[in-house]
Amino acid sequence: MKINIIVFFLLLLSAQIVKAQDSTLWNHKQCAVVLTYDDAIDVDLDNVLPVLDSLKLRATFYLIGSSPVVNKRINEWRKAAKEGNELGNHSLYHPCDGSLPGRSFVTPDYDLSKYTVYRAVSEIRTNNTLLKAIDGKDIRTFAYPCGDLKIGDVYFYNQLKNDFAGARGVSPGLQTAKQVDLTNIDCYGINGQSAAYMIDLVKKAMQTHTLLVFLFHGVGGGHNINVDLKAHSELLHFLKQNEGKIWVAPMVDVAEYIKKNQ
Repeated sequence: MKINIIVFFLLLLSAQIVKAQDSTLWNHKQCAVVLTYDDAIDVDLDNVLPVLDSLKLRATFYLIGSSPVVNKRINEWRKAAKEGNELGNHSLYHPCDGSLPGRSFVTPDYDLSKYTVYRAVSEIRTNNTLLKAIDGKDIRTFAYPCGDLKIGDVYFYNQLKNDFAGARGVSPGLQTAKQVDLTNIDCYGINGQSAAYMIDLVKKAMQTHTLLVFLFHGVGGGHNINVDLKAHSELLHFLKQNEGKIWVAPMVDVAEYIKKNQ
């Protein structure tokens, strides 16, 4: 009987230790949440940054170097970076594989299926140079345009692993730090979903001690892939209200943290 009691308490203690380790894995928080915004559009600066600033939250903006919004509003992007947001690399021209179904929007000049690997890698590195000229930083993350990983049978990012802290893909998933593939980080693309849906994802990440990455385009308009402004605000306010349990940080910070803890 005494042995059984001792075994019971040892198992209980072990479970508590594991739980404590899980709950402190993400920078001493229950989970990590990364807010990412694609394509360098006006609503990033007009709708997103004001609410982020008001709540003192930081995010990652994946910039297309050729976007006119980068050129016209470069000082605002520079200010966003100085305030702690990441300017991520979303390529110079956002080439996508036009050979895939549903890709009628892809123009011949920027059809990734017709690119050489050298061209893709060169354009991405050129965008890094542009972004460094804006924010002065050497370390950042990449986001695959359209989520396309390959040119033919070649994973072009293999030549860029030393250029970035990590790369965000487009497949949904919640993963522990040990499970995350830094060459293709999972995320949840948002297009019209409610605040309740997004907050429920956060709660699941908290319960499972995992990484949750959101992928936004339009916020309150500005893109055909869009989330309602109020729903977006409700999500951010929930994150702020629970910042004692949730680590909200730019992708580059989370990717570097994962690398150190894998």
